[in-house]
Amino acid sequence: MHPNRFDDTGLRRPTSERFDVRRLNPPNRLWGANGVTFGPDGRLYVAQFLAGQISAVDPASADVEVVVELDSPVQAPDDLAFGADGSMYITDLTPGRVWRRSPSGEYGLVSDSLRAPNGITCIGDRLFVNEMAMNGQLLELFPDGGDPVVLTDGLAFGNAMQLGPDGYLYYPHMMDNQVWRIPPDGGTPELFATDVHDPVAVRFDQGGTLTVLSRGIAGIVTRIDLATGDRSVVTSGVAGLDNAAFDAENRMYVSSFASGGVTEMHADGRTREIVPRGLAGPYGITVDLGGTVHAADHYRLARLTGSPTDQPGGATRALMPFVHGVTADDGLLHVTSQFGEVRTEDPAHDTARVRATGLNEPGGLAVAPDGSLVVAESGAGRVVRIDETDTLTVLAEGLTHPVDVAFDDTTCYVSDDRLGAVLRIDAGEAVTVADGLGAPQGLAVLDDELFTIEVEHRRLRAISLITGESHIEAEDLAVGLPPGIARPHPGPVSPPAGPPRQFAGLAVDPDGSLLLSANGEGSVLRLTTRRRDNGTPVKETGN
Repeated sequence: MHPNRFDDTGLRRPTSERFDVRRLNPPNRLWGANGVTFGPDGRLYVAQFLAGQISAVDPASADVEVVVELDSPVQAPDDLAFGADGSMYITDLTPGRVWRRSPSGEYGLVSDSLRAPNGITCIGDRLFVNEMAMNGQLLELFPDGGDPVVLTDGLAFGNAMQLGPDGYLYYPHMMDNQVWRIPPDGGTPELFATDVHDPVAVRFDQGGTLTVLSRGIAGIVTRIDLATGDRSVVTSGVAGLDNAAFDAENRMYVSSFASGGVTEMHADGRTREIVPRGLAGPYGITVDLGGTVHAADHYRLARLTGSPTDQPGGATRALMPFVHGVTADDGLLHVTSQFGEVRTEDPAHDTARVRATGLNEPGGLAVAPDGSLVVAESGAGRVVRIDETDTLTVLAEGLTHPVDVAFDDTTCYVSDDRLGAVLRIDAGEAVTVADGLGAPQGLAVLDDELFTIEVEHRRLRAISLITGESHIEAEDLAVGLPPGIARPHPGPVSPPAGPPRQFAGLAVDPDGSLLLSANGEGSVLRLTTRRRDNGTPVKETGN
């Protein structure tokens, strides 16, 4: 069984008469992992920004319990701390709020006027928060009333902070590779350390040594002796470190914003997974000619080979900001970012080329028969083409919310989840192929059929490109938000962060199977056509 964010029983399985369905990786148990801290009950509490929930993890048993549910008032929890009375304080990053959750589970709004509140810590019954923004502030807040007190501004993206044994409050400047400190009662901030690799969090172990986590792909941790300034650096391999907590025995537990999970890390860099890392989506997916699956996973490009030795969340090929769509092309990977970019990555030479910028929510993309890139620009309601000189032209506009594109030998097809239709582009006009669908997203052409994922109904539909008839080919797919959960569409992504837009991608493997991103549970599904006793494929199972 694999209990997960979509199915707490672990018993749900996709159903299909036509396809054999198997997971390439297990479901994710933590939907991202950001701030971590030990609670009064001895469990490790994990803020999950991408999910909008907070879970408690027992480090001994690895049991995971959701404490702050998806439908709570908290939308995007990024860090958390416990006050002296057992209250949980939460920074709600993108709405700009700070919450108090009482020991009895009641929520109260502490502040709704901060820019990207992130780092949070309690000193006794005092509460401190900083902003993950340029020229951000570090403030003391007063949950029982009173105006915030600004200790300092000028932060170059603040993040996880903590009181040191010397009585100073330590915090990172993420963009400047620096660690600063300031007295909690106010005063002049002091620059404590420079040239610290990509600092995302500062923590003190039980012996008072400053521990600084790096947000880079190598998982670097720097330890600094406060008295002498001596440093030691280890590389853990945990990409996208976000935060850490030390237990009473000085064991260090770290989180990853890129791939979630909880990992115990030793002083020499050795690691032991407590809760395995996993996929945060996945969103767009593709497969290269060698059979490796590449997943656009919001903060990173992940790869799955299908080998039993694969990590549950796949290996991290690269950290990328808000990567959403991906397609393979003769050794290259073309990707879209919710920041509005289209890029071409060359893994063999570790190079990248920006193809377009300033697009409005680019989503799925495909390589056209002439070699150009075609992109569904969801926010602009159009489909655009990028040629080999990076010139952008509009293929179709006036659409409601195009999500994905796919090609047969000559024709471009596009899914529109808000219109509930799949369309084809005909001389600049969008012509309906199938309508009345439930939020169609991922799109792929296999032989003479066009497949799409109806996220609203959690099913896969096949549309004949010859007759126009369509059939349901798989149901009960773990796509979209978990059953019973409704959340507003996230707003446009802007620095420093934003939640992902839902996108259940679809791709065709060179072996003829379909690959589907089960972004409701954090896995990739492979759908292989069953064969009848006479060897012919099973087709047309439902209406």
